Amino acid sequence: MKILVTGGAGFIGSAVVRHIIGNTRDSVINLDCLTYAGNLESLGPIESDSRYAFEQVNICDRAQLDRVFLEQKPDAVMHLAAESHVDRSITGPKAFIETNIVGTYNLLESARSYWNQLDEQSKKAFRFHHISTDEVYGDLPHPDEVVEGSELPMFLETTSYSPSSPYSASKASSDHLVRAWRRTYGLPTIVTNCSNNYGPYHFPEKLIPLVILNALEGKQLPIYGKGDQIRDWLYVEDHARALYKVVTEGKIGETYNIGGHNEKQNYEVVETICTILDKLVPKDEPYKNQIVYVQDRPGHDRRYAIDSSKMQQELGWAPEETFETGLEKTVRWYLNNQEWCRNVQDGSYQRERLGIN
Repeated sequence: MKILVTGGAGFIGSAVVRHIIGNTRDSVINLDCLTYAGNLESLGPIESDSRYAFEQVNICDRAQLDRVFLEQKPDAVMHLAAESHVDRSITGPKAFIETNIVGTYNLLESARSYWNQLDEQSKKAFRFHHISTDEVYGDLPHPDEVVEGSELPMFLETTSYSPSSPYSASKASSDHLVRAWRRTYGLPTIVTNCSNNYGPYHFPEKLIPLVILNALEGKQLPIYGKGDQIRDWLYVEDHARALYKVVTEGKIGETYNIGGHNEKQNYEVVETICTILDKLVPKDEPYKNQIVYVQDRPGHDRRYAIDSSKMQQELGWAPEETFETGLEKTVRWYLNNQEWCRNVQDGSYQRERLGIN
């Protein structure tokens, strides 16, 4: 099978490409426009493989999308190309509307045009897999908001959408477009919504890589508000395995939630990183002394948690990494790949705070 992966030079996209090339016989066309967060160095381990090809194309460029479909003739699409940082969406929402909504529309139309020209057997086998986020659901009750002992709810595939940020609103819009293209035009689509990813090759505007790199440089480790916001953390390589299962075994028209079963408060995440660094790179004082609490993000969701039972029951997937094992692997990767960290920060972003009104 030949799979077109959009955003394949990004964090999750590159993990998907590495997984497919490293663990299957399938081929990959990586389509990425290489914005600030796209980095071909993340594909170094597989870039010379004969089953891998790269196309530098923006999903907002319909003509180039049409060319890629006609020349490369993919059997499936895994759509990961997106603007993805909440803080950045607060500072500049326009790019999120253009890429996540208009870009997804262009990709759907290009895929539909290509799909309509296929023979019946190829049409039946084709898949358009749209990768989204749990943030489209809004947030869940926090433990301090419910009666003690009560069961805390989790996001299900049937949970109503209630996005809070420009980022999550743009992803919710793209989800609706994908489902509409199936209902209206018959395009064979599947949607997945995942929890917070972490792991190697993560651009350092996100919490975990930001804290690791700031800690090593003796900088402050900022925690928003009280740090009691809860996220469900998913190791990126576990996510890549899940996504490949969905595109190859998932049922057309279905939605699958993918989570790590690791609910942690933000301050716990930061303190755990500090503890790992105390062990691996000890210094005179604990790294947690660098922690500072800063102004909270506007509209900050308090809790996310995904119920992945559908993935487990129907597709036989479960995460292999616990939060502790995955986080230690992640910290060790950043310690061993300082050159990648330097190269990915091209001068346009130097770990400054974004998203303040």
